[in-house]
Amino acid sequence: MSSLPPPGDPVTNAMTVDVEDYFQVAAFEKCIRREDWPHWPVRVEGNTRRVLELFERHSVHATFFVLGWVAERFPALVRDIGAAGHEVASHGFGHERLTNLSRAEFRDSITRTKRLLEDITGTAVYGYRAPSYSIGPTTLWAHEELREAGYRYSSSIVPIHHDLYGMPAAPRFPFFAKRSGLLEIPVTTVRLCGRNWPCGGGGYFRLLPYALFKHGLRRVNRRERRSGVFYFHPWEVDPQQPRVPGVTLKNRVRHYLNLTRTAPRLERLVRDFRFDRMDRVFLARTHADYPVVALQVAELCAH
Repeated sequence: MSSLPPPGDPVTNAMTVDVEDYFQVAAFEKCIRREDWPHWPVRVEGNTRRVLELFERHSVHATFFVLGWVAERFPALVRDIGAAGHEVASHGFGHERLTNLSRAEFRDSITRTKRLLEDITGTAVYGYRAPSYSIGPTTLWAHEELREAGYRYSSSIVPIHHDLYGMPAAPRFPFFAKRSGLLEIPVTTVRLCGRNWPCGGGGYFRLLPYALFKHGLRRVNRRERRSGVFYFHPWEVDPQQPRVPGVTLKNRVRHYLNLTRTAPRLERLVRDFRFDRMDRVFLARTHADYPVVALQVAELCAH
């Protein structure tokens, strides 16, 4: 059974949204203490509803990886996401990078968030995405914990070099992790000049010319006949969000540059490509032959 669509058939990509607020991003963690989160103006609900309206206009269904912290405060938003036909998945509870958690703390985060989201929506939660894509060589134990907790897939690895995340030796397309049996669905990259280049959204979608991004995703769809995974955050459609003081120049550029362009680019993106939920794109029976891969575990993993 082949996991590739027949030649000539259009490829459907996965649209995903990481539901977190602007003050919860890793780039600001040295400027905003976690205990101060409640004191910052919350904008995640309004921004997420803007995203829902955009998807409704274009008849797009997506997967929303929801932070437990957000779901606990805005259960009606989570219910509305599910009621609109989108997949509700887990982003963990408090946006802690796995490198900052013990195995027991991670287990508590993913079980607590899964239970919370399922209680709110009344439907099973199958997917998970690690904050800051922090499943890597030292945290591969997370796959085993996710499988034990009842998750069916993770989308937590980006096979590129990056200063905050990345596992360039990992496969570019979905695979079953050998030790756990969990399906890992990497964020999309395009292979050029002997290395992987980001082509899955996030800051790169704002910072790079749209034509360059479009060319990369088209290459993945048309030449490799593979589905891509695209992601963004609700705060990326919010140019009026409060400015955080004390942020380094690099992080200011990463977070604030081209925020006014995100929504118009998303409008173009959903016209230029086909999108659907993660579960419908990647958990279908026709994708049963994903390879089984033994990832290289770093010796520093001591959890």
